[in-house]
Amino acid sequence: MNRISSLFQGSNLRVRAIRSSVLTVGGFGASQVIRLASNLILTRLLFPEAFGMMALVMVFIQGLYQFSDVGVGPAIMQSKRGDDPHFLNTAWTIQAGRGVLLWLAASVLAYPMALIYGEAQLMQLLPVAALTLVIQGFNPTRLMLANRHLQLGRVTSIDIVTQLSGIVSAVVLAYLTQSVWALVFSSIISSLVQLVLFRIYLEGHRDRFEWERPAAHELINFGKWIFLSTLAGFLFNQSDKMLLGKYLPLDQFGVYNIGFFLASFPLLLGISVTHKLLIPIYRERPPSESAENFAALRKMRFVVSGGLLAGIAILALVGVPLVELLYDSRYYQAGAIVVIIACMQVPQIIVLTYDQAALAAGDSKRFFVLAATRAIIMLSALFIALETYGLVGALFSIGLAMLVIYPVVVWLARHMGAWDPLHDISFAILGLGVIIVSLWVNWGAIAELAQVSARYSG
Repeated sequence: MNRISSLFQGSNLRVRAIRSSVLTVGGFGASQVIRLASNLILTRLLFPEAFGMMALVMVFIQGLYQFSDVGVGPAIMQSKRGDDPHFLNTAWTIQAGRGVLLWLAASVLAYPMALIYGEAQLMQLLPVAALTLVIQGFNPTRLMLANRHLQLGRVTSIDIVTQLSGIVSAVVLAYLTQSVWALVFSSIISSLVQLVLFRIYLEGHRDRFEWERPAAHELINFGKWIFLSTLAGFLFNQSDKMLLGKYLPLDQFGVYNIGFFLASFPLLLGISVTHKLLIPIYRERPPSESAENFAALRKMRFVVSGGLLAGIAILALVGVPLVELLYDSRYYQAGAIVVIIACMQVPQIIVLTYDQAALAAGDSKRFFVLAATRAIIMLSALFIALETYGLVGALFSIGLAMLVIYPVVVWLARHMGAWDPLHDISFAILGLGVIIVSLWVNWGAIAELAQVSARYSG
């Protein structure tokens, strides 16, 4: 017990990384349990069409958010001036102004989006849902400082309370309204709660409006590639929803999102851990600097990938009975979707720990090259597969696209001294075994989904 306790005491990088990892994993686990419980309740209060409509709204909101991302968070985390009050004030001024501009853009674009997707209700939903972007724009830079210094205890607690407030409000509003508006207003409530808690309970710098030219120059110079990278990142991460939202009927799109929600647990955990931990770790212990640094990163990489692959294996094997146990008959097709998506995420978890090395080194240009390549290949693969083989083909194309992208990931990782071929080969073999067994066990449900998706294309 004393040895375990010693791992969490002190302020060196190793202790902060372990402490932050535990907090991130624990917070993520609590968050997903809460999300699952609310999801089970909401699927009984609302129809699948509501989840499909909200998915379209969120794709648009996230798209606006990422299309305009100038990298304020990563800039604060990696910059030598990351603790300078003038730098922080300038960053917060940019962030707040961006939030207001995003709401204006959402209001203007609501009508064209309603025409594109043939859903008139988007004209009312989008401007209201975009108020969350205004609220989030005023989140304090103390949040980024907590990530910069791997001090995530209060942030994790606030995130859980925020999520609980959003879920409670969503359930109450869904019961009262039986409408997608319950999901929209609950997101606004949770954003307000989060802003208030961050301002009250996070310690450190107090933001005010300021424009310091050297700080603005550094933020804009770093952020120009981040802007393009997040644009590409949005296309990479949301390409399935953009295309399937147009291709599938709204109720079936809602079923797809339920399946994606369950299948994405391990990958979202990995993204949460790596994005919060790796920039500080790479910044303070560059893998190219010494064999000791590389060995420490290899150990961390094996632990992260092993845990994520285990989670994917469980979901891929039991996805069909899990959906049958948790949801009613309207969502039964989500089981096969869980299996395929979980299997196709194996290549992504193998390379999950590489791209943050570029941001830690301030090389946002190479990060953009990787992000753009991912977006182009993923969009192309999904579109071709969707047109040729339908929904099931599109889902399988996600994994195939990641294999094509792998050489570009290696190019970036080698430049940063982070590439670990032993890790990649080991988990490629293990992952292939998981995929083969999972598809064999669940092939009947996958074949049935293929038949149903063929009717959509017809």
